[in-house]
Amino acid sequence: MEKIVVVDDEREIADLVALYLKNSGYNVITFYNSIEARDYIMKNPPDLAVLDIMMPELDGLELLKEIRETHYYPIILLTAKDQELDIITGLTLGSDEYITKPFKPLELVARTKALLRRSKVYEKINDRQKSIFIYKDLVIDYNNRECFINEEKLQLTNTEYKILEILLKNCGQKISSEDLFFQATGESYYDKACNSIATHIRNIRIKLGDSFDNPKYIKTIWGEGYIIEREN
Repeated sequence: MEKIVVVDDEREIADLVALYLKNSGYNVITFYNSIEARDYIMKNPPDLAVLDIMMPELDGLELLKEIRETHYYPIILLTAKDQELDIITGLTLGSDEYITKPFKPLELVARTKALLRRSKVYEKINDRQKSIFIYKDLVIDYNNRECFINEEKLQLTNTEYKILEILLKNCGQKISSEDLFFQATGESYYDKACNSIATHIRNIRIKLGDSFDNPKYIKTIWGEGYIIEREN
């Protein structure tokens, strides 16, 4: 269940907002004091926050500013109709929406749903981007365990994929044959393992269309191991 924090020193408004959001299936935590809300939010970030601008001690804009120093979940500001400057300031500081008082609770619920839906899409995109690594014209998708070169999928064996993944994740670092064999297979290194790794590297180079004499991707450091050098 998604968690929403509502902060407003006007109890009637805070309770009304909380009621409608709870009825829509959200876990709602209400604060009438912005200092208490800040202390909670910094330790327990919600999925969305609803902040009133006009509050004593710490107003909604200051609270918004502090939140945005470390967190990026959606924030809705509640503001009076004549607070146009506050609205502009709030949007500049990083609020996602604003609703002017008096407002229709169902409109707030609708905007909340839209923001949370949009937030989930962004999270999926970010997760997807984090799972993809691009090196020159080689693309590796760690989540789906797939590799592409010039947009064409490489047909790698499990061991070949694992070797390439290890070298890319350690880009710029030399990996010995012993470490490469153990990380790729989970087995202890033995005398013939060196030839096994060399064979796998050779097959990977063939599938990459890479040169043996002057490789573009996996380079051999004789007597020491293999490396994929960092791009300049």
